[in-house]
Amino acid sequence: MSDTTLDSKRESVIEQHSIDYIPHSERHGKVWHQGPFWFTGNFVLPTLVTGFIGPSMGLSVWFSVLSILLGACFGTFFMAFHANQGPRMGLPQMIQSRAQFGSRGAIVPFAATVFVYVGFMVFDTILATQGIGLIAPASKILWYPLLIAVSIIIAVVGHDLLHFVQRWLTYLLIVVFTIITIVAIVHFSSVPVVQGAAVATSGWNTVAFLVQFSIAAGYNISYAVYVSDYTRYLPADVSAPKLITSVYAGAALSAVWLMSLGALLASYIPNADPILALHQIGDLLFPGFGTITVLVSVLALISIMGVNAYGAMLTGSSAIDGFTAVRPTVRLRVIGLIVVGVTSVVIALVIPNNYVSSFNSFVLLMLYFLVPWTAVNLVDFYFVRRGKYAIAEILKPNGLYRRWAWRGMVAYSVGFLVMIPFFSVSFFVGPIAQMLGGADFSFAIGLVVSGGLYLLFSRSFDRKEEEKARVKSDAELEGAAQ
Repeated sequence: MSDTTLDSKRESVIEQHSIDYIPHSERHGKVWHQGPFWFTGNFVLPTLVTGFIGPSMGLSVWFSVLSILLGACFGTFFMAFHANQGPRMGLPQMIQSRAQFGSRGAIVPFAATVFVYVGFMVFDTILATQGIGLIAPASKILWYPLLIAVSIIIAVVGHDLLHFVQRWLTYLLIVVFTIITIVAIVHFSSVPVVQGAAVATSGWNTVAFLVQFSIAAGYNISYAVYVSDYTRYLPADVSAPKLITSVYAGAALSAVWLMSLGALLASYIPNADPILALHQIGDLLFPGFGTITVLVSVLALISIMGVNAYGAMLTGSSAIDGFTAVRPTVRLRVIGLIVVGVTSVVIALVIPNNYVSSFNSFVLLMLYFLVPWTAVNLVDFYFVRRGKYAIAEILKPNGLYRRWAWRGMVAYSVGFLVMIPFFSVSFFVGPIAQMLGGADFSFAIGLVVSGGLYLLFSRSFDRKEEEKARVKSDAELEGAAQ
């Protein structure tokens, strides 16, 4: 590559890469930027809604907070360790899965991941429109396409703009929600319980504690599919402990904070609605502050919608490339983002109004499909290949890692199947979950079985062939970047 071409890439406002490798010459960014990025990424209204679960099932506010703390910190552990894959491999998160599943075998986790991205975009759009309804008519036909179009534009510009917006929103969110949290704690500690609020009958409930734990854990585990998309531009030699800690701190802190605030609101406000509850609490400080709080939350939603659209485009392109080769161009990114946007608008328009109950089932479904994947992916990176891959071969649909890789596919499938008796969602309760009163331990089973099987299967893995390919791959990738 000529110096002129390289300089034009650096100066371009619109990101040039998609599912391809990021050369070392184009690596940039700071590790600490990951903290605010994931803080804002998790500091959105769906996170608040996740905290409603415990109180709605009769769990006291403090037991709900404890369950949230344990669940969010547990789930973030798996998410944060994916961060180290980005700078070492220079690839988006999900295309890395070809090394474990094959370019076509990865279609199941790819499909589940696109479901996650689009699902979050839909719920974010619904909530953002309701927030805008405080100051303007909340017309679905107007706001759904408009909000999604804005998020698509942010995603078209790409990686650096997403980082910039997320980082600066962090400061605004911390100021506004520190005030809201203090007002809520002071207010609810000094007023009588509102008739019909969850706290009137809440206490200890084992099933509710475990469900809240699973929801909080699954919610943050779902972010595992995003992480390397936003660390892949970092220099390859960044400190792994510092990077993992930065991602963990940002994602865990925001989840625990906002979910706990949600548990507090749901415990004292009957049939709590996230928009109306924040508006009500904010206006206790002074009339209008509630509206400011909601509108700040809408900005955060639009930003994370851009993140979701960007991730869906990367994963969808990776899936298509496994069956028919695609060129990772700006045009491909734009077309992919438009498809994601249109799909999200259509689903948002037809989804039932009772989005809260739909959201609970959605989070659990994410947990079921992503837990076996994260177990296989992390075991492969940290214990089997120890971060050493032939990257150029991953990018070739019929390369060293083949189209169908039985180890990952079998480990994922068996892990998912043994989870089924432990499932507990609104439309299905497995036999073991029924015996446990509806408690859902499926995530623990999936992690152990899928991760353990993959590690066992990999004992017969021939590393010599891959090592030869890796040396050739490194020279090929950096040679192409010259």
